[in-house]
Amino acid sequence: MPSVPDDAPNRPATSYAALAARLLALPPSIGPSRLVAVDGPSGAGKSTFTDRLAEVLVGAGGAPEGVAGHPPSEGTVGAPVVRSDDFRVPWDADPLTWWEPLRRAVLDPVGAGRPGTLRRYDWRRDAYGPAEEVPAAPVLLVEGVGAAWAGSPAAFRIWIDAPLDLRRARAADRDGPEYADAWDRWSARETAFFAADGTRARADLHVDGAHLGQDRFRTAPREDGPGSRP
Repeated sequence: MPSVPDDAPNRPATSYAALAARLLALPPSIGPSRLVAVDGPSGAGKSTFTDRLAEVLVGAGGAPEGVAGHPPSEGTVGAPVVRSDDFRVPWDADPLTWWEPLRRAVLDPVGAGRPGTLRRYDWRRDAYGPAEEVPAAPVLLVEGVGAAWAGSPAAFRIWIDAPLDLRRARAADRDGPEYADAWDRWSARETAFFAADGTRARADLHVDGAHLGQDRFRTAPREDGPGSRP
């Protein structure tokens, strides 16, 4: 559990619905879509936050009901969601290993107004799933370490963080305790990447990943940290 004083009740809370409306009002940044990058360290709560935002976006007009009369592809929650975990990124790899495959499979087609095609990677089975269509929807959510890096064509960048001990506990619950050493090495690698890239300082919104409600979330103070430029 966090070892620092918890001042979250004194910080503003924002609804996912209000954020969705804000995002839909932005100009497109890649073809007809607004790419929304959700970034931050492993275990910060990026996936939970992204799923809840995506669910709200479908009700706000953020994604089509389906393509050519078909329901949305499996793995699409409310609005198209693509994650770094959908690509093969080994524990000892560069955090941006997934970006070039993402560009080829999704960003280039969406930028041209066409659906992308993605085969999501399952690291437990070390295999790729069936091909899925990623529509050129009004909002495309891209989540993962490096999503908001300097080269991302993002219309809006979201930084999510949480205390290290909480993130480590979440990672152990998600990946298994046998990966603790690998996670620690990855954590050091992503911290160095964030610092060199200045990811945190570039973010449009800072979110407290330790306090993610079902309908609302807490913002976080803008302060220097491992994702800021030195």
